[in-house]
Amino acid sequence: MPKLTSPSPKEWSHNIVKEEEFTKYLSEGRDFINEDEIETLLEENRHPDPKKLREILAKSLNLERLETHETAALLNVEDEELWEEMFATAGEVKRRVYGDRIVTFAPLYCSNYCINNCLYCGFRRDNYLQKRRRLTIEEVRREIEVLVSLGHKRLIMVYGEHPLSDVDYIVQTIQTAYETKVGNGEIRRVNVNAAPLDIARFKMLKEVGIGTFQVFQETYHHKTYRRLHPTGIKSHYRWRLYALHRAQEAGIDDVAIGALFGLYDWKFEVMGLLYHTIDLEKHFGGVGPHTISFPRLEPAVNTPFVQETKYKVQDRDFKRLVTVIRLSVPYTGMIITAREPAHIRKEVIPVGCTQTDASTRIGIGAYSDRYNEQELERQQFQIGDPRSLEEVVQELAHMGYITSFCTADYRCGRTGKHFMDITKKGKIHHFCMPNAILTFKEYLLDYAQEATRKIGEQVIQQKFEKLDDRLKPIVKEYLQRIENGERDLRI
Repeated sequence: MPKLTSPSPKEWSHNIVKEEEFTKYLSEGRDFINEDEIETLLEENRHPDPKKLREILAKSLNLERLETHETAALLNVEDEELWEEMFATAGEVKRRVYGDRIVTFAPLYCSNYCINNCLYCGFRRDNYLQKRRRLTIEEVRREIEVLVSLGHKRLIMVYGEHPLSDVDYIVQTIQTAYETKVGNGEIRRVNVNAAPLDIARFKMLKEVGIGTFQVFQETYHHKTYRRLHPTGIKSHYRWRLYALHRAQEAGIDDVAIGALFGLYDWKFEVMGLLYHTIDLEKHFGGVGPHTISFPRLEPAVNTPFVQETKYKVQDRDFKRLVTVIRLSVPYTGMIITAREPAHIRKEVIPVGCTQTDASTRIGIGAYSDRYNEQELERQQFQIGDPRSLEEVVQELAHMGYITSFCTADYRCGRTGKHFMDITKKGKIHHFCMPNAILTFKEYLLDYAQEATRKIGEQVIQQKFEKLDDRLKPIVKEYLQRIENGERDLRI
């Protein structure tokens, strides 16, 4: 492979952080994560009254975002019967907003060069066992061709923080994704997980047609954050914390937050996610995160922190934290990924998840190289569920969910405030379920095997029968047109 040239990381990073682009959002010099307040709320709401809890659940069912003290109360529930009630309520909230559908996507890792030194990450700068690689544009195209041939319509493209994967490279790879066609297939929405950018660079991504920009704070606890991010641009807590404020200011109105559970106390991190949501909504007219993610810490090569942390989240608590997030921000999307093993995804999806990945490979070049996914020196962490897209689609169908490949909201302009206004009223499923049916029909015709088509057609019929009678004629017409060879019909 030819040697890649670029500015030195030191030269490149010198002018990255622009303090004036986040200090304007501070309140009396403080960011929005008030640790003393969070700890006090968690302490004061210990042993919550069941009557009070049911009032909080009723608020969630009314699709109202919870206040911080209400979420603190939910986090302190100990009674198993109350948790069962909370699980059921979270599932009902999800159905009221999004219906029985799960959006699917695939991650595409483009580069694992990184100037940061996050103690928990296989890509960290000082990990000498990591095999470094940046995909060429032609290699990116080959990766996308594989994903399109499997039936994927959505990507989350992932990049390390390094001059080799600067905004110009990100723009080129996004353009390549949208240009790549295989038969009837194409990528219709590209989301990005990358390092925080300044406003000017965010505008470049907006211009190239990015979907959602995703930045995880990893941990909201200041002291823990400093300890786990000792060097690199990522060591700047507030530059990262306000990344999505800058993205929204630049016109990217679909943004996504998340925390890496296992770095600090899970109850604190759930509160941090809520505080982040509240501050985004405060500054941007009620537009908070399009999605919230809640990955758990997983093993990575030559990364002893993963074994040493005392904050690992057990399966029982993982289901609980997902439930509380769904109840706290009832209208946002929620992503569970292939970090989790299949049985955990199956158990946790019903309490409120709206998106998941499938046929996941996270090594650089992993889709076209076909290497063993357990070769950790080529990936950021170890995934828990390597199943194919078709296997995931089948399981979801047996669970009563329709797999959605829909990208219509983004392409029809239903983003940001428009999306939130519809979603907070519980009406987004009037658009999303018909489009889920149409895109699922495409998948069944173009990619599915007979067994999947059979169960898939049953699910389509079930969901069709539940549509508003005013929508049925047009959906029926579109389904016939898809049968006749047309594609990309949407409402």
